[in-house]
Amino acid sequence: MSNVVLEKVGRNFGEFAAVSEVDLRVNEGEFVTLLGPSGCGKTTTLRMVAGLEQNTAGRISIDNEVVSDAARGIFVPSERRRLGMVFQSYAIWPHMTVFENVAYPLRVRRRPAAEIRELVSKTLSLVEMEGLADRPAPALSGGQQQRVAIARALVFEPKVLLLDEPLSNLDAKLRLQMGDEFRAIQRRLGMTTLYVTHDQSEAMALSDRVVVMDRGRIQQVGAPEEIYRYPTNRTVAAFFGTPNLLDAEVEACARIDARRVRLEVVGQGWRGPCEAADEVQPGQTVTVMVRPEDARIASAGSGVSEQELKWSGRIAQTIFRGPNRSIVIETGNGLFNIDAPAFGNYSVGDNVSVIVAQQAAWAVPSQ
Repeated sequence: MSNVVLEKVGRNFGEFAAVSEVDLRVNEGEFVTLLGPSGCGKTTTLRMVAGLEQNTAGRISIDNEVVSDAARGIFVPSERRRLGMVFQSYAIWPHMTVFENVAYPLRVRRRPAAEIRELVSKTLSLVEMEGLADRPAPALSGGQQQRVAIARALVFEPKVLLLDEPLSNLDAKLRLQMGDEFRAIQRRLGMTTLYVTHDQSEAMALSDRVVVMDRGRIQQVGAPEEIYRYPTNRTVAAFFGTPNLLDAEVEACARIDARRVRLEVVGQGWRGPCEAADEVQPGQTVTVMVRPEDARIASAGSGVSEQELKWSGRIAQTIFRGPNRSIVIETGNGLFNIDAPAFGNYSVGDNVSVIVAQQAAWAVPSQ
């Protein structure tokens, strides 16, 4: 197992900075995902680790060995970095069988025939493809092609595994299944993995840590639950799902513990408590994030406790989604999104109250 370390890594294309001052350490055996919208720099960052792009600033190390240092002119070619790579297209050779596709990295490294047979058989068994070794590549399903691509990346026992949107070509059900299966393989092997996706749910389900990127810079790094529940800024908060982002002014601030403070805030037609990571002076503005699943609908005029926030409004829209129902409520502060039980008694036009617990309302600095 190996680690990957990026120090002040950047990549410029002329005057355009695709990646700027990225500092990141992927520990041995860790699964880290680079997450962000198209054009945020995540794939460029992965390609610099792979040696497919040369960083114009900073230093990259793999297994404590410097493989690229812009200042010192060091650049180790991709083929000498001993990395396994899986791409969005899979890049399966159509004129080869499953066995030959997986064996290819070993053949170019001139491994003995007996060793090739042993390693390919072992790796195909790992991805549950051992019975399809002689099948032509064009006869495979999308999920099977993805397994072959993973097996080919693993067969020569790389130091680090790099994956760029490997599940995006699969349908939703197969994408979920293959993601779970791949994560199980990664955990079993304990292989250091750097993964790129724009799919928030995929990143949450697979990762030990998530790196949220925007406009070439890292916005936040943390465990999936931490990133989702406690974003550090509005950009990170807005990236996941359809959160309610409400502008407010701070009236009072008191520390709860070492990691949280309680804020008393006032917005347009509402006021109450929320929580934040850092102390905020009265009079300053914040953005209060409420996720749709954390709000509940009550009858109009319902009372609230000192640990709750409340908005009054009218149901403007309901959408049945199977396991839940998306409800949009018009309030004096704008539209409010709520994920409610699928079979509740909700009708367009009803006057209701929206109630949110203090610990479910998280404030970040205004941008």
